[in-house]
Amino acid sequence: MIKTAFRETQTSIRFGISYVMLFAIYGISSPYLQLMIRRLGYAPSAVGIFLGLFELIGITGPIVLARNADSRGAYKPYLIASGLMILAGLAILVPFRIPVITIISLSLLSLGLKTPIPVLDAALFKAIDITAPQESRGLNYGLLRSLGSAGFVIVTLIVQSIRGFDTASSQTMALYMGILTAIYLGGLLFLPETGIIQQKAHKERLSFAWIDSVFIIGILVIALGRLAMAAVGSFFSLYLTEELGWHAVGAMWAISATSEIPFIALSWKFIKKNSPMTAIAIASSAIVVRLMIYALFPSPAGAIAGQLLHSLCYGLFQPAAIVFVSLKTPPEKRATGMAIFMGFGVGLPAFVGSALGGRIVELLGYRGLFGGYTLFAVASLLVFYKNRKLLTAVK
Repeated sequence: MIKTAFRETQTSIRFGISYVMLFAIYGISSPYLQLMIRRLGYAPSAVGIFLGLFELIGITGPIVLARNADSRGAYKPYLIASGLMILAGLAILVPFRIPVITIISLSLLSLGLKTPIPVLDAALFKAIDITAPQESRGLNYGLLRSLGSAGFVIVTLIVQSIRGFDTASSQTMALYMGILTAIYLGGLLFLPETGIIQQKAHKERLSFAWIDSVFIIGILVIALGRLAMAAVGSFFSLYLTEELGWHAVGAMWAISATSEIPFIALSWKFIKKNSPMTAIAIASSAIVVRLMIYALFPSPAGAIAGQLLHSLCYGLFQPAAIVFVSLKTPPEKRATGMAIFMGFGVGLPAFVGSALGGRIVELLGYRGLFGGYTLFAVASLLVFYKNRKLLTAVK
């Protein structure tokens, strides 16, 4: 028992480091990638197109790479390859102002940034499967995933404290991001390989036969909720500066990211006791409230209140979605299932929500955008309610 607990502690530490360092990279890429592209000399319309391509590539590419990880029964090589793709993308992004090269660099960045999440999640869930039969304490996904959020917050606050970082050149931002990526790659050397290398005489045929109607409905519920949240992810910073005239973008993002940490860590037991889709329904209700606060109470107090609801809108929503996908995916296909979730449950809604949202802002303004996007969260709740018996049975 003592040896088992010690092994679990070691495994938790190694996975925790990987999550911290992976999301530390996001601490620069999420807020600043659009600025890096803009400062290469491209017009705002071109920046929007490039970021749209970035999201589209992030839908299909990780699915293919994650499936290959499942087929080989090995995860670490794909995590390492993802880090190398980030470095390669950064290396060719900043020296050139040629659209074709920019597209290539963003493609590498998209694959490098979006592939590790489903693969790392799948590796951790495989570790959980390994320890579960031993009736031991087990590994806590919520706790380990919350460490990723902590890494994001720490890096965001650090770079904000660097004088002039938000107005720095693309080269400077890329350098910091590259350093964090190199540290992430170093941490992967200590990550345990939880997959089993499979020696196969023939190539495995592509098959998604394990996907059933419940999986599809669940992904639809998740996608509608994430589509509603695209308004926040893509336009909240502009809402602060242009609608409220309040230049507190970094502070507001730090509040939202910090508020999600305890919920990600503590939501695990609630999700297991009830069902992941029940948790998602609660989070979708919070999304409706959050967007209506932004629409009806355009003030710093309203912005703070809305950001605090990120604790439910993401801190409860994301772990519940991960658990649902894990439960509905065969263990040997889990990385593929996670990639499908990241593509169609997160990436595609983000792309559609961003593209549609820009036009809505031009017609109705930011408050109209937030108010209108509550309809997507309501639609998520309606789909859940209609299929609640099937969805809540997954637990």
